Amino acid sequence: MTTLFDPEAHEPLGGTAWDPERARSAIRAIVSETERAFDPDELWPPHPLDDEDGSPLRRTASLYLGAAGVVWALEALRRSGAVELERDWRDVAPSLADRYRSEPDFPDVGVVPSLWMGEAGILLVAHTLAPAAWQEDELLAAVRSNAANPTREFMWGSPGTMLAAQVMHERTGAPSWRTAWEQSAEALWAAWQDDLWEQDLYGHRAHIFGPAHGFAGNVYVLARGDLLDATRREELERRAVATLSAHALRDGGLAQWPPSVEPSSVPRRTQWCHGAPGIVASLASLAPDDDELTELLVAGGELTWRAGPLRKGANLCHGTAGNGYSFLKLLERTGDELWLHRARAFAMHATGQVEHARVEHGRGRHTLWTGDLGTALYLASCIDATAAFPTLDVF
Repeated sequence: MTTLFDPEAHEPLGGTAWDPERARSAIRAIVSETERAFDPDELWPPHPLDDEDGSPLRRTASLYLGAAGVVWALEALRRSGAVELERDWRDVAPSLADRYRSEPDFPDVGVVPSLWMGEAGILLVAHTLAPAAWQEDELLAAVRSNAANPTREFMWGSPGTMLAAQVMHERTGAPSWRTAWEQSAEALWAAWQDDLWEQDLYGHRAHIFGPAHGFAGNVYVLARGDLLDATRREELERRAVATLSAHALRDGGLAQWPPSVEPSSVPRRTQWCHGAPGIVASLASLAPDDDELTELLVAGGELTWRAGPLRKGANLCHGTAGNGYSFLKLLERTGDELWLHRARAFAMHATGQVEHARVEHGRGRHTLWTGDLGTALYLASCIDATAAFPTLDVF
């Protein structure tokens, strides 16, 4: 079993019993600390744990790592009834697009149309909080410009901006959004030559499985909603299940998927962005009556449970909360309350991780995907027993 994951990347699950009041208190503490840390000129200070490559830490505006993700999360928690906010963030959200263009999150990359790392996500957040016609025009241009992005993955490429087009089509019903989605979908479908797509990412070519950079994210976006025609949806489901089955690493009732098919000495990752948790969370709504897929997804959920919480922390992308969403997705797919019990056990552990990190660093981690706000959203999902993944299933 341990050959399917790296035990050193995980820690024993804490024994704290599920306590919805403690979860609500943790959400309020995260939100309060986040709102107090905001500076109108500097936005939110970067966190040392987000300095993964030694680059100088700087304020950011993006959905993934910056202010757009924070204000979206704060508003999402307010709309859900989990908290009352100290201020109205509708004045901040529209200003972030200009901030980003004058000071891109990644200066060596410059301004990009990406959903997570660039303009599209920032504009979609602005339209969520304070909609205006100029946002729609600029967002549509970003989606169109990203249709042939060679990364062929969610973080930088067309699958991310396809999600933005789909959300805008749901909001407005305007045919231009459907057309833009279909242009990207055609290019993505044409590039699906084998069982996985090839990513041209950071100067390297690879065939990646996870939702952030590869197969699972691409399949998820194509299957999300009703924009894919029935014939292609049937083919998508058939090919996706065949690929998952062919590449699954199995041990009894457990299943894992490697980060990519390329030879690698990297230990088996078991987190949302790479490994079983992200596969399960991304594809649990696919082909709901397919017993083979259900069996694979349940085996991936069992692997995630056996591996335990992540030492990296509580966040969505590569932390305990992101892994916990796989359990909520399996609750939704199977109706088995065992998965809710497991999700809530991870929620209590994630709460402790946030609290310990705040003491250690003397401050919170103010991001959606790598920080405390994603954990707060996960706690709210566990309280309500709902499985909608932030910004992917609901925007």
